Amino acid sequence: MRAGLGYDVHRLTEGRRLILGGVEIPFEKGLLGHSDADVLVHAIMDALLGAAALGDIGKHFPDTDPEFEGISSIELLRRVGVLLEEHHYVVENIDATVIAQRPKLRPFMPQMEANICEALGIERNQLNLKATTEEGLGFTGREEGMAAQAICMLIPLLDLAGDDRNFGCGGCGGCGNC
Repeated sequence: MRAGLGYDVHRLTEGRRLILGGVEIPFEKGLLGHSDADVLVHAIMDALLGAAALGDIGKHFPDTDPEFEGISSIELLRRVGVLLEEHHYVVENIDATVIAQRPKLRPFMPQMEANICEALGIERNQLNLKATTEEGLGFTGREEGMAAQAICMLIPLLDLAGDDRNFGCGGCGGCGNC
């Protein structure tokens, strides 16, 4: 098993849509960023990339590249899922927390969960989302921005094979693992 930790923060600003977990949430401000600035999905992507030792979202989707300007972070999450497949990892689980004073996010969580699970091809019981405030403290408490943290566990596909490292072994063919 491999563990990964992700953290992201974006400033709240007027004139932007608030997108979290791929859901547009009615609010007077949105998050500032090169993409849709989905702080939750960005933290999840960094956790996944970190667990696989593949760098971070800035390496794969730089904010200097016009291709990613305004792009949906759910689309970027799909691309991270493809990278994980290419490197032979499967998601065991993801646990993530959004830190925001307002708005209340509970009503939007089921759709966020569905979007993230669909993008990664995982089951609902592999993802846990939470939201919390900071009781009016810090930049999130003053509603200057939002943050998110995520942790995940990945399983290298090789680990799923058990001790039989010769995937073609069908009995004692001399590999010594039978």
